[in-house]
Amino acid sequence: MKILFQLLILCFIAIANCQTSSTITEVTVYLDGAEITRNASININKGTTELVLDKLSPFIEESSIQISGLKDASILSINYGINYLSKQRESDSIITLQNEIKSIDDDIQTQMHLISGYNEEISLIQTNKRLGNETQVVTLEQLQKFATYYRVRITQLRTDTRTANKTIKNLELKKEEIINQLNEFNVDEKDQTGEIKIKLNTDQSQKLELKITYSIKNAGWFPIYDLKADKINKPLSLQYKAHVYQNSGCDWNNLKLILSTSDPNTNNEKPIVNPKYLNFINRYSNYQSQRATKTYSYKYNPLVKTVSGVVTMSSDGLPLPGANVIEKGTSNGVQTDFDGRYTIKTTTGNELEYSYVGMQTEVLPIHSSIMNVSLNEDSSALQEVVVVGYNSSSRRANSNKPNSEFIQSLSGQVAGLNANTYSGQPGGNSLVQLRGVASINGNAEPLYIIDGSPVSDNDLRYLDESKIASVEVLNDASATAIYGNRGNNGVIVIKTKNKSEERKNNFGIVVETGITNTRFEIDKNYSIPSNGDITVIEIDEFIVPAVYDYFTAPILNENVFLTAKIGNWEQYNLLPAEANIYFEGSYAGKTNINPGATTDSLTISLGVDPNIVVKRKQRNNYKKTTFIGNNKVVYKAYDIEVRNNKTSLIQLTVLDRIPITQNRAIKLDDIDTGNSNYDREKGILKWSLRLNSGETKKLEHSFSIKYPKTKKINL
Repeated sequence: MKILFQLLILCFIAIANCQTSSTITEVTVYLDGAEITRNASININKGTTELVLDKLSPFIEESSIQISGLKDASILSINYGINYLSKQRESDSIITLQNEIKSIDDDIQTQMHLISGYNEEISLIQTNKRLGNETQVVTLEQLQKFATYYRVRITQLRTDTRTANKTIKNLELKKEEIINQLNEFNVDEKDQTGEIKIKLNTDQSQKLELKITYSIKNAGWFPIYDLKADKINKPLSLQYKAHVYQNSGCDWNNLKLILSTSDPNTNNEKPIVNPKYLNFINRYSNYQSQRATKTYSYKYNPLVKTVSGVVTMSSDGLPLPGANVIEKGTSNGVQTDFDGRYTIKTTTGNELEYSYVGMQTEVLPIHSSIMNVSLNEDSSALQEVVVVGYNSSSRRANSNKPNSEFIQSLSGQVAGLNANTYSGQPGGNSLVQLRGVASINGNAEPLYIIDGSPVSDNDLRYLDESKIASVEVLNDASATAIYGNRGNNGVIVIKTKNKSEERKNNFGIVVETGITNTRFEIDKNYSIPSNGDITVIEIDEFIVPAVYDYFTAPILNENVFLTAKIGNWEQYNLLPAEANIYFEGSYAGKTNINPGATTDSLTISLGVDPNIVVKRKQRNNYKKTTFIGNNKVVYKAYDIEVRNNKTSLIQLTVLDRIPITQNRAIKLDDIDTGNSNYDREKGILKWSLRLNSGETKKLEHSFSIKYPKTKKINL
């Protein structure tokens, strides 16, 4: 009996030691996803110990789990799973609302009990309405007393019943409002939580301070800007804000927050270009030409509930009426109007799909309340294509530091690293293998870590060898112990002498600009509940020199837009995002900032100025159409009138265009570009005007088009 009791005690101790408490101390939030850092202090005995970290997020990516602080203990196994019996702890605000619903249910039940009691009393009174009997006569005074009691009491009971029913109705309305608020919090009725089980082995009893990191989804941040311009010819104030959200199942309480512009969900696999072989195909076959993947830096913004914009053709900027705009994955969609405009209220989708007959479909994440989209023509939709080939010389692209050269240089310095060039020629791509893992995993490449952050092998080309402090190769159990399953093929750990440029801004935030991303280390701790709500953090501010100009393209829009042109904008490390515009102290609307442009300067629209008037008209006294033989000749002439009603001198850029023919049967002639700067290749007319206060200027241009009279053209 004594032995059995001791065994029970030992089992109880073993089970008690399995559950290990841990605390989130730091979170790095990416544009899509987050990396969680937890700390756990444990005492382990000699031999094998199994630890269980419970009440974790159910959205952990198992391959991202890393553990450090092991001292001389070794990891035998790491397993992540879902515990369906363990409940997530809801946030305090959600618990308060749920408790309020329970209280309302109790109050409703109390009122229903009162109504039941009132009805019982009414039934009792009505059952005993008969007075006296065959031997006893009821006096008039008794009858009057009973009638008065009956009338008063029944009236009171019916009034109390009506009051109780009103109370129930009000309570049910209040309950419905709370339920709607809980739905707004995206409350998930699922109870499951995540668990990480770690089996350790050590030769001696010791205390470990473990640091556990892992990546999760259902979290992220997106930027938003405030652009403020007090007066023209003064610098812009650009305030950079981060909207942080998370719905991971675990609250982030009073912890260090780091924001990173990286996106770990981006496909880092470099494309392989294979030969393209031409051949004849059936004209009725459903052949689709491969389309290059476009580079979009836009990220989903859960704050956007309504999206408006204009859908145009990329070739000429004309609006596309009747284009389909659909919230991808749903049946929610609209069509553009005659001017190509649309407005759609979003529901549960994260992307909008834009489509039009004969155009390539575009799919963009819902990132802004203003989304203007240009669609390209779909060449695969053409029934007949004439291909003209031209001879051209080619040369190999010159990169800053080809990946192969960099790896080849490391292989000569680091033991255990082999690099072989695919083509056998200098500058070709390299296959990197680590001794000890190559024979097991074939041609799989190792994981690259630069200053603690995983990078793709393509990112190595931007690393200056002179700034490398050390290179370490991990090709045994230590690789998976620290970096999880990602280290199965070995790990190349590179530390630089000066890993990044750091500065501290006016908000006390350390801004660290690395090789492939920017990190913002927030100077104070934050608490972010797991309810999907937005937490706004000011992360930077710039005083930006800008050149102001007015712009109009009356062929498309007769409004005059105030623009600010920013040079050297790449130094601000901006992301594509929506911006609120404030001009002369007043809110002027929204615009979009797109740093992904390839131009030397970034032009931002600050809104419409109604004090500058532009009108574009076709001349009525100009010949319109004539016929010459089998051809039709159309004459077009336009006048653009511009007036400055402001009290100051302005600089105005005016754009218009003359069509360009793409068919030999269509000929342009009699081109008069006036005093514009004319780009013949693009057909764009440009005027740069200086207009004094109250001054009016007139611009002119004209042309003629000749084409077969039996045809129609897209004038």
